Amino acid sequence: MNNTAWQNGRKRAAKKYKERFGKEAFWGFEHLRIHDLKHTFGRRLRAARVPFETRQVLLGHKNGSITTYYSAAEIGELIEGVSRIDASRSTPVLTTLRAPNVTAVAKPNASAKALQSVAGKKLGHPKVA
Repeated sequence: MNNTAWQNGRKRAAKKYKERFGKEAFWGFEHLRIHDLKHTFGRRLRAARVPFETRQVLLGHKNGSITTYYSAAEIGELIEGVSRIDASRSTPVLTTLRAPNVTAVAKPNASAKALQSVAGKKLGHPKVA
């Protein structure tokens, strides 16, 4: 959608704007491509928290990775996500580390007493150079 016909159409639109309003048209009249609007639409849908599947249909995509490309995360959304983690610091947090040569000693359905006995054992972690 950026062939000569579209380019000429945008130039005509900018010229008609100047004739009608007596001032230069905004930059977008001559330079904005129709395809740019699809990106804007996708990003605004995401900012409005429209579900992924709905965005995919509205943007006309069969492949989800294309939808993700057209509706990438906004910086505010990323900051909000990190803030949620920061706000959760008042709740208990479980951090797991991968330790080589350590086998699980408690079953997933173990009792609280069994888990406490496992937690009391020292795990042999190799020194990091």
